[in-house]
Formats: sequence, C-alpha cells, structure tokens
Amino acid sequence: MHASSSTTVPSGARAVTRVMRSSLQDAAIESGASGPCATAGAAVPRIAIASRRACIGATTAPRVHRIPDRAATNRVMHGQDDHNRGSRHRDGRAYVDRMREPEVERREDGERRREQDEAVRDIARLRVGDVRVAGGKGANLGELRAAGVDVPHGFVVTAQAYLDAMSRAGVRRALIERMKTVDADDSAALAAGSDEARAMIAKAGVPDALRAAIVRAYRSLGDPTTRVAVRSSATMEDSAGTSFAGMNETFTGVAGDAAVVDAVQRCWQSLWGRRVVAYRAAQGLTEEPAIAVVVQRLVESERAGVMFTADPSTGERGHVVIEASWGLGEAVVSGMVEPDTYVVDKSSGAILSARVGTKALEIVANVRREVEPERARRRALDDAELKALATLGARIEQHYGKPQDIEWAIAGGRIWIVQSRPITALEHAHPTAANRTSGAPLLRGLGASPGRRSGRVRVLASAEQGHLLEKGEILVATMTSPDWMLALRRAGAIVTDAGGMTCHAAIVSRELRIPCVVGTRDATRFLRDGEVVTVDGNAGRVLAGEIVGPSAIATPGAHEPVVEAGPTPMSPFARAGATPDRMVSARGELFAVAAIEPLATSVYVNVHSPEGIEEIAAGPVDGVGLLRAESMLAEALEGAHPRTLIEEGRAREVVARMSESVLRIARAFGSRPVVYRTYDFRTNEFRALRGGKDWEPHEENPMIGYRGAFRYVKDASIFGLELDVLAQVREQQPNVHVMIPFVRTTWELEAVLERIAKHALGRERGLKKWVMAEVPSVVFRIPEYAKLGIDGVSIGSNDLTQLVLGVDRDSAVCAELFDERDEAVLDTIRRIVEAARASRLTSSLCGQAPTTYPEYASHLVRFGIDSISVSPDALFAARAAIGRAERKMLLDATRR
Repeated sequence: MHASSSTTVPSGARAVTRVMRSSLQDAAIESGASGPCATAGAAVPRIAIASRRACIGATTAPRVHRIPDRAATNRVMHGQDDHNRGSRHRDGRAYVDRMREPEVERREDGERRREQDEAVRDIARLRVGDVRVAGGKGANLGELRAAGVDVPHGFVVTAQAYLDAMSRAGVRRALIERMKTVDADDSAALAAGSDEARAMIAKAGVPDALRAAIVRAYRSLGDPTTRVAVRSSATMEDSAGTSFAGMNETFTGVAGDAAVVDAVQRCWQSLWGRRVVAYRAAQGLTEEPAIAVVVQRLVESERAGVMFTADPSTGERGHVVIEASWGLGEAVVSGMVEPDTYVVDKSSGAILSARVGTKALEIVANVRREVEPERARRRALDDAELKALATLGARIEQHYGKPQDIEWAIAGGRIWIVQSRPITALEHAHPTAANRTSGAPLLRGLGASPGRRSGRVRVLASAEQGHLLEKGEILVATMTSPDWMLALRRAGAIVTDAGGMTCHAAIVSRELRIPCVVGTRDATRFLRDGEVVTVDGNAGRVLAGEIVGPSAIATPGAHEPVVEAGPTPMSPFARAGATPDRMVSARGELFAVAAIEPLATSVYVNVHSPEGIEEIAAGPVDGVGLLRAESMLAEALEGAHPRTLIEEGRAREVVARMSESVLRIARAFGSRPVVYRTYDFRTNEFRALRGGKDWEPHEENPMIGYRGAFRYVKDASIFGLELDVLAQVREQQPNVHVMIPFVRTTWELEAVLERIAKHALGRERGLKKWVMAEVPSVVFRIPEYAKLGIDGVSIGSNDLTQLVLGVDRDSAVCAELFDERDEAVLDTIRRIVEAARASRLTSSLCGQAPTTYPEYASHLVRFGIDSISVSPDALFAARAAIGRAERKMLLDATRR
C-alpha cells in the first residue's frame, strides 16, 4: 500500500477507512515517507548522485484495495441484522449469516495480509531512520536507493517479523532468559547456550502467513528461479560503534521459494551464534537483540570489492581506499584472496598507489574457481573505474556526513552498491602508526596460540617474500601453509586474515610456542610494515604499541620484541624460574620434578621440526605421537614442488635434508617411539610451490580431495622419497615408525602397505605401521585394517570433527560450528577406541582437542584410549588432566 495515497470512500465504509488510514499512517511514520500520511516535520536526507533509481528485475505493482458495498460493510462492521428482510423471508436470517461469514473471513484475511506485508518491506520504502525495522544494512540500502544510488531491487523481512515469530512460537522469553545465564568468557558455556538458542529458533520455524508473504515478495523479483542474496541485518549492526562484520549469516545465489525461506530462518539463527553473543557481551550490549533479513536480486558481478572513504589504518580522510578482485565480492570480504588495493585522492581523483594482489580465486555463480595466472596478475580496475568509484564513495560519505565502509559490485559496466556502513575502527586510526594510542585495540580474531608478544609488523603476500621477515617481527599474512615454515620460525608472533583454530598457522604457532591470532579478516589491510604492535594470543587481539604486563619474563632492548608469560620460542622446560628440581611449563605452571606422577595412559607430543627438540624430549613425555612431515619436507624442497626437483635430478638432496631432520628428532628421544606421519599436503598447498601448477590438479574443495593414502596409490614418487628417508633413519634409530594419513578405504591401505613391503623399509624388523583415524569410515573398517597388519590407529580429531560435522576446519566464518567436544564427535571417537581394543590394536589421539581443552583428556581416558599426543606447551596440563581422570576412575571403581 502506498503511504502517500489518499482515497475517498463512501460514508458507510468509515470503519474500513479508519483501519486503512491508520495502517497508512503507521507505514508513513515507519518508512519516513512524505505526503499527507507522513509525520509532521520528518526530515528525509537527500543527495544529488545519479537521478535514476533503476533496479534489477521488475518492480512490485501497487495493490488494489477493494472496498465492500456500503450496506454490506455496515452489517459486517457493526453487527446489524436486517429485521425487515427476516420478516419478509422465513430463511432471511440464515441467508444473512451465510453471507456474513465469507465477508468476515475476507476482511480478516485482508487484515492478516496487510499485517504480513508490513512484516516484509520493499527496500524502496526504507530510510536510514528505519534501523529498528530493517536493521542497519536494510535501512542504509533503502536510504541509498532513495538518494539515487544504484541498489539491487529487493525487500526486507523486518526485525518485528522475527520477534513476532519467536513470540508466537513461545520461545522469545526463553531465548532471553537462556542467554542471561551464559558467561561469554566461558567457551563451553557459550557454545552450549548458543547451540540451545539456535535450536529453539529452528524448532520455532517461520509462520505460514509470513512464509507466504516472503514468497510473494520473492516472486516479485522475477521468476521462481531468480537468484538472490539473503543477508542478515541486525538492528545493532552497521552502526557507528558496532559493525558485527561477517558475524551474522549471508547466503548468495539462493533460488526457489523454499530455499529463500530457509535462508531467512538461518539468518535468524545466526543472531545467536557464538561469535555474535561474545561480541555483544564485549561491546556491553544488553538490550534484546533483533534481526531483519535483506533479500536482494543477486548482482552477478564481474568485479567486486570494498571501498573505504577514509584510510582505516592511518585515519587519513583525504584518501579513498579501494579493494577489488574478480567475481563476487564474497572473495574479498571473506579474506579468501589477496585483492588489489588502490588509494585514490578524494579531492583530485588522482591514483596515489595501486598494489596488484594475487587474486588467485574467484566466485562465479556460487562456484569457487581458480583464476588464470595472467588475469590474476592484472589490475581488476582501470583508472577511470577507480575515479568513478571514488567519486561515488565521496558522495555517499557526504550524504551520511561520516566516512563509510562500502561494498560495491560491477556488472555490465554498471556500479551497484550492496552495503554501506560507518567505518567503526576509525577512532583508533591516526595519521601515522607511531601516533596510535598505546594499548588501543586494532584487530580482533581467534586466539589460536596463547601468550603476548610485541614487535614490528611485517606484512607478507606470499611465502616467497619470507626472506623479508626479520627475526622477532610480527608476521602478518592472509593465510599460511607449510611452504611458509622458514619464515614462521623467525616470527615473534603470527596474525592472519583467515583461518580457524585448526588452520596451519594455528597449529604451527602452538608448536613453536609463539602467540597467534587468526581470522582477523583485516590484518593485511589495517597493519603497516614497521609499526609496533602487541599480539595477545590469549584474548585474540592485536593492540597498538608495546604492552608489557607485570608478568613479563624478558627485558628487551630498545627494538627487541617484548614477551609476556605464555608460549615462547624457549623450551617449555628450560624457562625462567626452573631449577634442577623443578620445571616451569610453557604456560607458566611450576612443577616439582619428583612430583610428576606416573600415568597408565602414555603421553606423547606432536612436533613438526627438530627445533628445540632436545629440550622437549627432556620433559616427562613418552615419545612423539605425531611427527608431521610437511614442514620438514617444505624446508627440504626449498620452495619447489617435489616432482620438479625429481625431474631436475635432485631427489637425493631432498632425502638427505629430510633424513637429517628426522634423525635429530629420533636421537633426542632415544628408545622412545617416534611416529612419523607421511606427507598430507593438499593440492592447493602443493600448487603454491614452485612448479606446483605443472603437477597439481585444481580442486574446488582440496580438504576432502586428492590427499593422503589415495595420493600415494596414484603417484608414489613423493611417498617413495619418504620411504627412503625412513629406511635411512631406522638404520641408526629403529625407534621411528610410520603412519599413513587420511585412509578412506581398505583397498587404498592395502595398496600402500604393499608399496612399503616392497621397499627396503618393509624389511626392517620391529617397524610399526599406524593409520590416522580421520575419516568416519574407519569406525567400520578397523577389523579389516587389523587383518592387513596395522599395529595402531591414531585419531586425528581435527579432520574427524570436520567430516563428522561437515565443517571446513580452516573456515573463519564457520569457526563457531567446529567443536571437537560435540557429542557426535565424542561418540565416534569412543567407537574407534572400542573397535581398536576389540581388534587388539593400540589407540591414540593426536589432534588439537586435548591441547585446546585439557579436560578433553578425561573423555579419552574413560573411553580406554592407550595414549594421547599433545602440543609441547600443553604437556603439563594434559598430564594433570589425565592423572585426575585416572584417579577418578579408580575411585569410582572402589565405590561400586
């Protein structure tokens, strides 16, 4: 219904007219529309950008409201009976009753229809003041459209529609009460509360009337297969103080009635995601949260990205910073690619700098694909397009009166704006990095490795730039992979744009015992080479300047890194405060050597390189449960693909370097077992090496692609080098054994074991052969594996969790879903342990869970696991947890 319409109706329909007029006035007040129904004095901002208000697809035609005839309306609205008709016709009253019922139903249906139409608003009806109705994103999009900016046509499912749906389902109060009891600093409580809240919303569903209204609005955008973007728009989102950037859900390429409604409900659920709840708590937001959902016709962009109308890292307001890449903007916003970065002078339009990113991937029609090398190295935007974007950005900033963070897309030569919000971090930015207030929070992400360290920033675009990193500097990158190892060893701390708690940077930093924050999204853009920052791996923050607390354990020189209590490159056993009769763990815990109790469950460590291995081996550890090959192999390869070196005749060099590293580790542990896991590079990691693209296929999802045992079957050349290494090492150190990763089927394992048997390594007496239990199929195949001669299974909780829950463990977006403590994961582990025991195989676990959650060990002990392997920094905590679990089991047994 148009807010500005005015209709004259017969006097007998005054009741209906009053209802309609009231609805019109409500709509005018909420939308800020002008006209006779608008609120007096309402101001609607305007700017002169482009006068056109074109949209993608057809616009919604105005509805025609039919007014009942005067007499019928009087009878229905006022309950009047026609006594004269009843006196003239015996069946008159029955006739009127039969007629009245459909009239009442039609009126009630109309009211319900109007109510639901108010729950679903056309973006064109929204203005910046409608944040309570449409959330920050929806209100801003309506404002921009009214100002003449090209915004894709669409609609908003209002925040009130969400609240009404929860009220009707009887869960609105329950949601609030449940979250009141959650301690956002307690990860377990946060996870449980979030999961319960999301389950309540899933059970509540979408009311039928609202579902019908959403479908009607969706159909107005085109045919039933129209592709749309469905994006969350929380009422506290995209404000000057809180952005909730990337925390609430977004779905692109959604098509079909059911899919759109489902995406809306999933956006509702994201309002109670773990990161969102934690962020609200950190920001001190206590009011009941509500969420609207924006549905817009998808812009199938050739190029897209982000534009800042002030430099967010320096605070320079005379600059426009533009990031661009190929395909949909999701690749830039999610940190999937290193985009082009351009700086444009706001007043003159001069291009001040143009840094071309790698742009290795693009998203087209919801498919992530590799960009050809020549196009990847090309600029995504020419000078004319940069100036056009900068001009548009400046006008949008002028309209709002403050610097904006704008998402844009280009399709068919036309610039579309898909989001605009204030730059929330600008108050922390200053003209020079040196002037930043010491201790000011710059970035927040996931604390992947604890401890605090300060140093100078070094932003690296690729592993090839690793030589630029000086020892002790803070390494900042989009993401790391095994070919970064040489640089990682020199880093004082690590900060990445992407990644989760089990990504490469997270795992390696824990083993190197240096602080790490992953999934910041903006580190490579916000931080600048040479500025001094402090990385707080405990809280998942990056702070400005050198921050030294009272527990500092090092006194640095003028430009040396500052380290606080927590993981450091030092040995976890040779730390300040240690004496011959006491040890200090990497987490600062003090232990008397004599008091370290013997355990029934063996405790191993996970290592990836020989660095510091002698100190690790000197601790209370039973051996190496997981010796990862990838880092040592990457170092031995010197940045080249192994097949390239084999073709160059340099295979012996690789074997010699690898043998030296493995031998040093084996010697440090004497007769204690060292279980070497053969390489498990994924194709995307191999492709990043020199010559990699000549040998590696492109895969859309390498995490579950060409890797592990299947790779050895298809191409045994690299696996053969590892067998040569192990054979050489075992000639001097027979405590080294072999473990095969990512085994999916029995025939794969049989083929791999056959290769080992034919090699010199297979003739070694006492060689133990293990398999990683990472793929859920292992639960059913352990008896078959035992018959093939396997000696043990080691559970890789990272990959197992990923495959049981269907969550990419490297995804920062899905990080809150990845939880090794999930009941389904724990039950799978229990089944593996029991199956191994029944088949007389040794069982172990070498994933991240016991390191991140020491209490996890109690579950494993209860299941009857034989050994647990953890990161060196978690050794003491794991031993303590295992000891408590074993003692509790003994007490429980005696009490029965």
